[in-house]
Amino acid sequence: MGELLGTPHPDIKNNDTIKLNLETNEVMEIIKFELGNLGMVTGGKNTGRIGTIFHYEKHNGGFDIVHFKDAHGHTYATRLTYAFIIGTGKQPAITLPRSEGVKRTILEEQQDRLQNQLR
Repeated sequence: MGELLGTPHPDIKNNDTIKLNLETNEVMEIIKFELGNLGMVTGGKNTGRIGTIFHYEKHNGGFDIVHFKDAHGHTYATRLTYAFIIGTGKQPAITLPRSEGVKRTILEEQQDRLQNQLR
């Protein structure tokens, strides 16, 4: 599933994201798991949503919770295991989809479908 780096990098901690050069197997960039960084949800009800981390709850004996705020100001929460850091601050290290990871309401999707049918 994953590969080991030659020697442990002292700056890499749990839940950090790294950019790895696949040819040389060197760490190009380390993106820290910190408040204010951009993250993506990879599982659960909010899969695919992208937002800024604004709160982190540590629950002993339970699941740690990460709270996000998306580009439209909507807030949502997910388990720590589903949070994946994709950028520092509001600057993504990857190319974002056209919707920028913002979940649309049923009414917004319906309006788009109707507009596409009228074209």
